[in-house]
Amino acid sequence: MPEEADQVVTAPSGTSEITGTPDLLTTGLDSPDVAGGALPGGPPLLASRLTPPAPPEPVLLRPRLLDRLEQGASGPVTLVCAPAGWGKTTLLSTWAQGERDGPAPAWVTVAEGETTRRLWGYLAAALRTAAAGDPDDGPPPVPDGPPRPEQLETLAAALAARDRPALLVLDDLHRVTDPAALTGLEFLLRHSDGRLRLVAGSRGEPPLALHRWRLAGELTVIGADDLAFTADEVADLLVAHGVAVPAPAVTRLAERTTGWPAGLRFAALALGDGADPARTLQRFAGDQPDVAAYLRDEVLVPLEPATRDVLRRVAVAVAVHADLAAALTGRPDAGHLLAEAAREGGFLHQDDGSPQWYRPHPLLADVLRAELDRLPADEVRELHRRAAHWYGTHDRPAEALRHALLAGRWADATELLVTRWPELAPDEPAAAPAPPEPPAEAVRRDPELALAAAAERAYAGDRAAADAQLRRALAEAAGLPAPRRDRFGRLAAAVELSLARLGGDHEEVRRAADRLLATGPAKALASPDGGAGDPRAGTAERDDVRAVAGAAHGLAALAEGELSTARDRFAAAREAARRAGRPRTELLCVSRSALLEAARGALRAAEELAREALAMPPCQGWSSRSDCGYAYLALALVNWQRDRPAEATTHLALAGPAGGEPGGAALTALCRAGLLADRDDPGGALRTLAAARAVAPGAELGERLAADEAQVRAAVGDVDGARTLLDAAGDGPAPALVAARLRLRAGDVRAAERELPDWTASGAGDWPLPVRLGAGLLDAALADASGDARRAGRLLEEVLALAEPDGFRRVFTRADPGVRDLLAARLDSGTAYWATVSELVRGVDAQPVAAAADDPARTLDEPLTERELTILRYLQSILSNMEIAAELSLSVNTVKTHVRNIYRKLDATRRRDAVRRARELRLI
Repeated sequence: MPEEADQVVTAPSGTSEITGTPDLLTTGLDSPDVAGGALPGGPPLLASRLTPPAPPEPVLLRPRLLDRLEQGASGPVTLVCAPAGWGKTTLLSTWAQGERDGPAPAWVTVAEGETTRRLWGYLAAALRTAAAGDPDDGPPPVPDGPPRPEQLETLAAALAARDRPALLVLDDLHRVTDPAALTGLEFLLRHSDGRLRLVAGSRGEPPLALHRWRLAGELTVIGADDLAFTADEVADLLVAHGVAVPAPAVTRLAERTTGWPAGLRFAALALGDGADPARTLQRFAGDQPDVAAYLRDEVLVPLEPATRDVLRRVAVAVAVHADLAAALTGRPDAGHLLAEAAREGGFLHQDDGSPQWYRPHPLLADVLRAELDRLPADEVRELHRRAAHWYGTHDRPAEALRHALLAGRWADATELLVTRWPELAPDEPAAAPAPPEPPAEAVRRDPELALAAAAERAYAGDRAAADAQLRRALAEAAGLPAPRRDRFGRLAAAVELSLARLGGDHEEVRRAADRLLATGPAKALASPDGGAGDPRAGTAERDDVRAVAGAAHGLAALAEGELSTARDRFAAAREAARRAGRPRTELLCVSRSALLEAARGALRAAEELAREALAMPPCQGWSSRSDCGYAYLALALVNWQRDRPAEATTHLALAGPAGGEPGGAALTALCRAGLLADRDDPGGALRTLAAARAVAPGAELGERLAADEAQVRAAVGDVDGARTLLDAAGDGPAPALVAARLRLRAGDVRAAERELPDWTASGAGDWPLPVRLGAGLLDAALADASGDARRAGRLLEEVLALAEPDGFRRVFTRADPGVRDLLAARLDSGTAYWATVSELVRGVDAQPVAAAADDPARTLDEPLTERELTILRYLQSILSNMEIAAELSLSVNTVKTHVRNIYRKLDATRRRDAVRRARELRLI
């Protein structure tokens, strides 16, 4: 008789309304040990399913994940959710067998096709094991099969009465397909007063009402992104396998696998055969037999046939979203199928754009392209034709050109080059399979076709292939008529500029940009027929040439640290691109302009430009990650200077590729090191600054990095090291400012005054504004130290006037302690920036200093209430009691009562004395 033959769909009399199964007798702990026994009328339970499996050797402990599991297990439900091969079972078994206070978790491995009755048999055995491991709590009345409602209530009450929670691990929970099978377990989780805690491993969300715990903040989810190996963990894994691999090869392997644990183990095993590590990892891809078989069997086969077909057909593109998927497959539900496939994460990634773009895991993409190649050639060409049309009508000319060439649509490819060439310049080369070479006859008829092939290869980062196609085009262009020859020369110059950018030779980039400027459209338009001899002449207008050449000049200047030159170049190119209607070129310029404005301290302008860049359509999806990264880096710098570390850290994490270019890398280091120093991690800050300073381009960035490093060194007591750095840094304003600070800290006010750069001079307007503000604050502090309070107040007011429009805060809140007293004095004497100064006084050294137990002068017999502390801060200002009442929406009498209480508690008779006393106690 089948194991579940007596199960019914509806619950008749005498059956459980929770599980829909017949009543079963309760069996307590005095029952035989079911780990080696059997359910009544069923096969024996397997001990192997009640024991954590041994992790594969060698085992790499990953403390960050073990800590996450341990913290999650303090709540009711922890879910380790990821597709096949992401190390769920390895992590769970390592954690379950690790050392801990109290008994080990109970373990159940769910089997394929698990029935409700069989599953509850194993749950009963596991819960008895948990109770046996903690005998002080006594045995819970665990049934051997699906429990009745009253049994569940009894069991929940017994669990709730335990002193220690019972930990239960359910591995492979995705194998449970019947929601009713876990209804009883869900009841126990909700009604056992937190004494039953579930840790589950699953390929997808299990049939539990997870939203209850998610809304309550009691659900811990460890997903594929968490399980992915970091670059350091990849290196550690290879070392554990006894394989020595060069650092660049480790980085490539981490990128190629995106940290997928199974893929990394396949790679490590391949390296164990004695092959050359660098060469093996260079060739490691999804077409490796073991990798391909695993991905097909464990990832693709479990999917619905329709989803597999959509994934295979959209593999013609690097990334897709719903509209493109529908255009390629002819299925209106293609986007829905992609969203379902991406829900588990791991192998189909989605970005945070709107609409969302999807991109398969790199190794899975190899498998899908192999599946695509099995389709008939005509069908594949049709897919590329559809892709070319969609990209062309959605303002993605580079992708449109690639697919037009892959589809053999030679005329379309040539037209794309002629009409869209300004937006085919490489920014962040995206490697893609090379299209077939255009046939010789088509190139002889239209040499621009070979230029189109060269532009596509340059955009893909394949410089050698692009150069070969460029030479081919030049060889066929000699006989072109004059107007068309001029246009060809302009297009060829644009391709040469792309190749120069790929080569990284900044001088060659400048020369190529100048050659492009020299081929402007004026020559074609001034010809006797006005360019009429070529129906496509004149399409590259003057603004196109200026935008592309200006952007190239800006990129070269930024890479060499010439920030002022780069800012001017990008500003001019941005306007030209806007007039020409070239959004992708405009995005490149706007995003870099945002970063450069942030670097010089124009925070408001930087924020506006960054928001503008991120709102531009080309910034959606993966194709412009580099451009978007510069906008995020700009926002990170803005928020850092406004003393918003959480926002700065978030934006810095999104900057991505912007930190790989020399100028962007230096500015990234300044921001990251500042955040590390603010978090009391001077070691991390010093490492970041030293590494960036070693490769910093240009004098300005090098001086700023050296100045910040010297500042951190001085803060940790390495004054000699700081001075050595400053001596070698040059005489720029940033190093001079830090040198003056060091003099003041040493007590030498006169020497500090001599070192201080003149922040009021006419040339100081070209300094980075944070440096100028810092110099102004130090000047005010020096005046105060010299006893000239009037001058100190005037200087501070000038600094506030400079800082207020852009919202600078960090320069005040992270300044020397004396700045706090200067700011507080402005509240007493009056300031044009009262709201800002009041906020800064609360922010600078906001935490009150704990009073010493043996110092009665620094203690209060009766502490101030929260409301009194608020009003005390307002007492620093020149506001009257009536004005304070209006600010706080209180009655004047209420304010007066609080003021009297403040005076009494501070032993003061007037406002000034109360404020002075409060400052001594560091209450304000």
